[in-house]
Amino acid sequence: MHFKTPEILYLLTLLIIPILVHLFQLQKFVKTPFTNVSFLYKIAQQTRKSSRIKKWLILATRLLLFSTIILTFSQPYISSKKATLKQHNYIYLDNSLSTNTEGKKGNLLQVSVQEIIKNASNEDQYSLLTNSNFYPKKTKNELKKILLKVKNTVKKIDISTVLLKFETKIKNKTKGLDKIILISDFQNIYKNKFTNVTPLFSAVKLNPSIKDNISIDSVFISDSNTVNCTLNVIVRNQGNAKKNVPIAIYNKSKLISKRSSSFKKNTYKKIKFKIKNQKELKGKITSNFSDAYPFDDTLFFTIKKDQKINVLSIGKNANFLTKIYNNKEFNFLQSTVQNADYNSIPKQQLIVLNEIENIPKVLIKKMLEFSDNGGSLLIIPNKKSTINSYNDLLKALGVGKIDALRNNPLKITNINFEHPLFKNVFSKEVTNFQYPTVQSYFPFYSEKATNIVLFENNTSFIAQIKNKKRAVYWVSASLKKNNSNFINSPLVVPIFYNFGKLSFKNSQLFYRLSTKYKIDIETSTKKEQVLTISNAGASFIPPQLKFQNKVRVTTNEEHLKAGFYHVLKDNDTIVTLAFNYPKEESSLNFMNLNELKQVSKKGIISGSISEVFEETNKKNKVHWLWKWFLTMAIVSLLLEILILKFYKP
Repeated sequence: MHFKTPEILYLLTLLIIPILVHLFQLQKFVKTPFTNVSFLYKIAQQTRKSSRIKKWLILATRLLLFSTIILTFSQPYISSKKATLKQHNYIYLDNSLSTNTEGKKGNLLQVSVQEIIKNASNEDQYSLLTNSNFYPKKTKNELKKILLKVKNTVKKIDISTVLLKFETKIKNKTKGLDKIILISDFQNIYKNKFTNVTPLFSAVKLNPSIKDNISIDSVFISDSNTVNCTLNVIVRNQGNAKKNVPIAIYNKSKLISKRSSSFKKNTYKKIKFKIKNQKELKGKITSNFSDAYPFDDTLFFTIKKDQKINVLSIGKNANFLTKIYNNKEFNFLQSTVQNADYNSIPKQQLIVLNEIENIPKVLIKKMLEFSDNGGSLLIIPNKKSTINSYNDLLKALGVGKIDALRNNPLKITNINFEHPLFKNVFSKEVTNFQYPTVQSYFPFYSEKATNIVLFENNTSFIAQIKNKKRAVYWVSASLKKNNSNFINSPLVVPIFYNFGKLSFKNSQLFYRLSTKYKIDIETSTKKEQVLTISNAGASFIPPQLKFQNKVRVTTNEEHLKAGFYHVLKDNDTIVTLAFNYPKEESSLNFMNLNELKQVSKKGIISGSISEVFEETNKKNKVHWLWKWFLTMAIVSLLLEILILKFYKP
């Protein structure tokens, strides 16, 4: 038995008072001899005994009365916890897209919300964590209002992060009773790491009733010509084999192609559609199939003929650059230093300083302005280059410096396959190709450089120095045939081609929500003018970096819905972008909670949400005893009244 206010029990010491009063009232009888009354002696003796018994009974009832009253006010109770300690339930409710599916009782997320509201105790305190927000220290009524507003989101949190967050909150609070409840479908997207310090938790798994799913995974274009192009749609089938699943392609609301396809069990399949080339297409691919997840049955994409990238080469003419920067994708110009049109420099995306012997100061100034405005700069020296002029340029750009020419033949042997220049270039790391060589080179020193290609002595052959505004590429040796055979190697085309392609980020066919992208929008804006991304349901101003002839917007939105979004300048649409939900959410691969229990010994697997709350409420239920002690006080008072009235000594 416990007491809510045990300090009141000190009043029990006051019970000595009625005992003392009673003792003072027990007076001794004095014997007085009296003749002829000897026959009354026996009667007097019996009367004295009865009077003492009555007084002891009254004392006992009064002591009982006062004791039970004191015990009543001390609020006694029986429970496995102290009544002064409040139960704090830390609840993680998974509201990712994968919980927007049907279970045995209905929609997984909605049913979970209703069961939490139904079973939560008014006496407890709650902290709710969803994939998008954290709501600390809420009452049941406050929790109910929050839960009724919870919607599915593209955000995802791994269980290890959830437990770490809760553990941190528990350590930073005052002493109390804490319980962690995890409610999720436990989708196997992340590799969760559990340790010995993982706190005790109860896990409830949300199980979808449908075990099959068709999802539009991605789309890309191939075999494009002046009339038609082939649209390759990647479809993922999870579950049993399926026949005659219709796949349709729309331009806005107009159907432009449709076909049915069959799928083997648990496979990906590429479906080809030949469509007419159009100047602009707002495409939508849909599958008409009743499956686990409705959100991945549609994929939005846009096709807009990419603008040509402007590339200017200043210095020596180079035939290999003309072949790489073809007229189909680039506007390529070459000029000497003397004939360079400085007025055209701001319009370029990439400028190549190709084997200039001495860089004039006016050109250094123009290159600094060009680079500060977001342009990409590629520098290739000449064997006769003046070191001071090159170092003046490199110093102005803040990228490094070079030393005197070294006539030391070296092989080009090392490739940084992780660099973005080589993305999708190699299917695997190549080690057995014939290494190109150089006869002489300029050693390059920079603390900010990222090596792209290296010599056999691990010094830089091609390096990139990149910051928020500028990208500068440095080639350490002349590429003339009398100095190097690099332009005959298979590396030259992907490297120089991607120098041009990466200098301007054309919009992709589609983007994924909750993934960070940097998108170049070809437009010029005034000082306080900003671009807005908007559609009928939402509008936001993305982070953006302004350059002379473009604006680079950064998108990483997680609160949006899939669909088309317009990039606006003063309410005028510049370009339309397509956003889709993350494809990882389509997975029907879930964590086995028995394995989770083996990994984390502190995990308790529960069958349902109501079971978790019932167990918690039952364990922490307080049985108050003050009513019983109050009843005993009343009974003792009645006993005293009865003794006084009916017990006659």
